[in-house]
Amino acid sequence: MSAAEPAAEPAEESAEESDAPPGVDELRRAVEEVLLGGGRTWTRREITERAGVVPERTVQIWRALGFPVVDDDARVFTDADIEALRAGERLIGAGLITAQSEAMMARALGHHLSRLAEWQVHTLWAWMNRDSDAPPDGGELMDHATALLPEMELVQRHVWRRHLAAYAERMLAEAEEKAIAGPAQGPGPGKGGREGAVPGGPVPPGEGADIRDLAVGFTDMVGYTRMTRGLDSTELIRVLDRFESLTGDVVADGRGRVVKTIGDEVLFVGESASAAADIALELTARAEAEQMLPQVRTGLAHGAVLNRFGDVYGAVVNIAARLTAVARPGTVLADTAFADELMGMAAYELKVLRPVSVRGYSRLRPVLLRSAEPGRGARNGGRFG
Repeated sequence: MSAAEPAAEPAEESAEESDAPPGVDELRRAVEEVLLGGGRTWTRREITERAGVVPERTVQIWRALGFPVVDDDARVFTDADIEALRAGERLIGAGLITAQSEAMMARALGHHLSRLAEWQVHTLWAWMNRDSDAPPDGGELMDHATALLPEMELVQRHVWRRHLAAYAERMLAEAEEKAIAGPAQGPGPGKGGREGAVPGGPVPPGEGADIRDLAVGFTDMVGYTRMTRGLDSTELIRVLDRFESLTGDVVADGRGRVVKTIGDEVLFVGESASAAADIALELTARAEAEQMLPQVRTGLAHGAVLNRFGDVYGAVVNIAARLTAVARPGTVLADTAFADELMGMAAYELKVLRPVSVRGYSRLRPVLLRSAEPGRGARNGGRFG
């Protein structure tokens, strides 16, 4: 559509003219009224003028949130979209984020919240259609959404604030420790140590990232692909739910953080090697006792890690993944940097294994980690022991 042409209004089709089943158009309008706070009133050109944001930025942010780009004259935006753009500008003006990192923040929000939204809509839809295959009418949907949406938002806001408080407490504790210890001696994070770990030097403020020394762990279920061939969808859901519950509980109890779960694998981080070691050993022991789950194996590494919008990057992450791939079922393997952090601690037994060749590392030396406490943690033996 050219700029000279009038902006297209949404087509108002009758039930006879629409290809959609009867009631679907009414349902769609009801959803937009409740969830978007009104109809799709504005074009992209109009929201850029009202929000004071250049058109290119609105396209970039919209894509980053996970939505397809629309024509400049299509009326798809709401008053809430304008307010969100203005809020982003205020955050930039305050120096909290930069114009460059705004899209990265939008991508992180879109990625995580889209998964949450998909699950919530599916759950609500299944509940409303539990006794019938016919879609509910718009009035019924609005009644349910009006009653339940504030409750869902309340829970989400509460959990978000609890996590904010937990991370703020960690940052304050870390700052206090650094103040007591005084200026650091020797190379800082990302400088020296493992070659190619992360680029050296601090990350500029407002980029949503930092470099820190962390313990990184990968845990996966052994033989998952073979096991799933014999499971129906209900059984597979139970296995995945149990695995996610088990790993989430153990990581949380160990004061770690689940970075992400990808099918049969969980990536987690800990503030110290001992914390991550305890998590890995506990996961192994708990999985052994679970009849529903196969054995697990874990790779651990320690060093400078780039934290960026909730994810982690760098050689430490890669090494932990490579060690997981070569670990035997029911074992925990660590790299030498991780093992050095545990040296002298009576709670652990460490056995250096012969070097292995893995993708990206021709001579990676694993260290078998076991608990020194009888009956707890990973079993003896490693793939290359």
